[in-house]
Amino acid sequence: MDLKLKDKFLTLWDKYFGIAELPISFFFGHNDGTATKVVTNKKWSCIICELSQVRRGQSLAFDEQAVLCGGAKRFLGYADTIRPGFEYFLSCGIPGKLEGERYIQTPEMVLELVNKQVTLPSKGKEIIFKRWDKLSINDNPEVILFFATPDVLSGLFTLANFDQTRSDSTITPFGSGCATAIHYPYLEKDKENPSAVIGMFDPSARKCVSSDMLTFAVPFKKMVTMIDLMEESFLITSTWETVKKRINRK
Repeated sequence: MDLKLKDKFLTLWDKYFGIAELPISFFFGHNDGTATKVVTNKKWSCIICELSQVRRGQSLAFDEQAVLCGGAKRFLGYADTIRPGFEYFLSCGIPGKLEGERYIQTPEMVLELVNKQVTLPSKGKEIIFKRWDKLSINDNPEVILFFATPDVLSGLFTLANFDQTRSDSTITPFGSGCATAIHYPYLEKDKENPSAVIGMFDPSARKCVSSDMLTFAVPFKKMVTMIDLMEESFLITSTWETVKKRINRK
């Protein structure tokens, strides 16, 4: 991690977004001891809920055993299959046997979505999460993830589109909380012109964030461009100054 870039963003974030929450980063690799290895004896947990610790400044490293949710295992690349009956769980359920979440209309549609899913290259690696200010020179962040209120989200969205003419420079793919915060942004990272990803619309993950918060994720190389554009963008205008005052009041 370029520490000059790190400090530059911290200065500009304070200048233009005030007291808004700092983003977190993640990357696949091997923990060098600067992140706490997650060890759990729980039967189930949601990685989005676990990330609340990272948002407060605690760096965490998850391996395959620490990711307990079956959906998260698939979206993080630690599994490439689904459990028996999952297509009914995500859709209509099985009367008298299984309550369905009813997020997708039919089991067949669920299977079609699953068959289209790309597996991330994470086998044998840990996924390491660090808040931006906790990054060190030895870290190699791959995706930057913001937990953002509507006013902050408006700033990030507009900044991400500042140098774009594409209509899909920001996307909102359907998926679980971890899919839209981790899986889909990671798939963008090697593209020549990656898109930003807005997420956290999954009702099951909403309990892990406040009622006024969504996620906004960008591959690191897009984040670098956004930082470079901050002081020539709308952020220097009186229009944004009005929004920033409202951010700081909260």
